[in-house]
Amino acid sequence: MSVVSQSTLGTLPTGMTNRTSTVIGEVLAGRLKGPRAMLAFVGPAVIASIAYMDPGNYATNIAAGAGYGYALIWVVVLANLVAMLFQALSAKLGIVTGRNLAEMSRDHFPFPVVVVMWIVAEIAAMATDLAEFLGGAIGLSLLFGTSLLTGMAITAVVTYALLMFDRGGYRPMELIIGGLVGVIGVSYLIEMVIAPVDWAAAGVGAITPVLPDAGALTLAVGIIGATVMPHAVYLHSGLTQHRAPVRNEGERKKVLKFSNIEVVAALAVAGLVNIAMVMMAASAFHAGHSDVAEIETAYHTLTPLLGGAAAAVFLVSLIASGVSSSVVGTMAGQMIMQGFVRIEIPVILRRLVTMLPAFAVVAAGVNATEALVISQVVLSLSLPVPMIALVLLTRRADIMGPYANSRLTDGLAIAATAAVLALNAILVAIALGLDIPGLAG
Repeated sequence: MSVVSQSTLGTLPTGMTNRTSTVIGEVLAGRLKGPRAMLAFVGPAVIASIAYMDPGNYATNIAAGAGYGYALIWVVVLANLVAMLFQALSAKLGIVTGRNLAEMSRDHFPFPVVVVMWIVAEIAAMATDLAEFLGGAIGLSLLFGTSLLTGMAITAVVTYALLMFDRGGYRPMELIIGGLVGVIGVSYLIEMVIAPVDWAAAGVGAITPVLPDAGALTLAVGIIGATVMPHAVYLHSGLTQHRAPVRNEGERKKVLKFSNIEVVAALAVAGLVNIAMVMMAASAFHAGHSDVAEIETAYHTLTPLLGGAAAAVFLVSLIASGVSSSVVGTMAGQMIMQGFVRIEIPVILRRLVTMLPAFAVVAAGVNATEALVISQVVLSLSLPVPMIALVLLTRRADIMGPYANSRLTDGLAIAATAAVLALNAILVAIALGLDIPGLAG
């Protein structure tokens, strides 16, 4: 059974994208090896990884570290491993079929199911935009003393300006997002040097699964929603579907190998950043300021506790996170709409569709950090839809050919999806006032 061949994009634009495509061709032909060969394939997972370091992560990780110390680090580790698996599956779907997850879902699932999937994806996109705009707005308001609405407007303008670089091909956008990922990573490396981390407690927290109470469960679900992002699962397949057109199975295997390496590396960095967020909050706030659960409070509290440098670095990373994740969110929203309903709309209109709810929430006076945490819970509730679709599609030999999931991969993906569904079910039960055995109130 042969897989669907990839289509090409036609004549590629000149400049960085064209040069990268030439290098990719040299690598696939076997004429180029080594670090430069790997670098040519770096990009899709880096863009997807920004979804795992967006402002929603700041909100849930700060609340987790301040309220529960190092106890919930294991949730971050587990969520990151699940993210690696599903981002690798998404990338594989795009590479093997030449189509993205939204397109494949439209073609292979019943129409009513497709409509539900699209609606859920749009709700998730709005929740994502809420987190991203609020993060950028909070950072800018703290930096310049502006209102949240003004900060959101500035974030919207900067986001739209960065999206214009996409017209020059995929490489400029990959480099811009990669640079912002670097800013976030370096910022938290600095925080780890400044903060008095209890490394032994952090190690125990990373490998010991505990949920002290219902609040911890809500945060755990929020962390999963902030880490394994529905729009990133959709987006990754779109980033890989045309990036490296292949001529034979040998070349396809090479592309898959490089893709898997990039996924592990990029999401390992994202995972370390998330762990660092929890550790910073645990070391700075848990002992005497466990009630710190808001980004603004965390920023103001960091100055007397760890010094102005720690607070400034925190702010820089938050702004970089808000702007970059907003750009990626728009890219994902465009791809999802085109894939499900075959409608292509202008970027500025796409931005308006998903960012208006975020402006409405701020205008209504809702607590910004609380809205961020709730948005991540909404994302977690939306997450099983693309996870189930991805598992169903990538396990089928008539779609994936010899690249269909192995029994091990299939088992792990099904187990991860079931775990997310179970956590969501428990969260809904708590919201309905039901008692959960073994879980304190």
